[in-house]
Amino acid sequence: MTGTYEHTIDAKGRLFIPAKLREELGVSFYLAMGIDTCLAIYPQSTWDRFTERFAALPMTQSRAMRPLFANAVKCELDSQGRIVIPQKLRQYAKLEKDAVILGVNDRAEIWSAPIWYQDESEMTPEKMAACMSELGF
Repeated sequence: MTGTYEHTIDAKGRLFIPAKLREELGVSFYLAMGIDTCLAIYPQSTWDRFTERFAALPMTQSRAMRPLFANAVKCELDSQGRIVIPQKLRQYAKLEKDAVILGVNDRAEIWSAPIWYQDESEMTPEKMAACMSELGF
């Protein structure tokens, strides 16, 4: 998944998912707490890999993963291509009105627009070169 999309969360907590991402996410997908201050949207195939790995963890490690599953929701789009983001997840990601949806390889992320644009403004050519170097390019 790739791309950056700007949308607004309405008063009922609904967010429009862009058509390009809807195609890649499929009919149903999962919304969960993400890394950093964002939410992650996982297509069914990626979620299935998560659950398989979780099931294989020793009990002591699986405890740390409980919040991920406890706060995740299975989503299906309404007739207008929107999902409802539960209040607890909106609070976690500091989502109020303006949101940015990113395609990030095998998932999408939902960011509060002010937080995303602050982070993005800190990206420099040097930081990008370090990222590419870490990937072996």
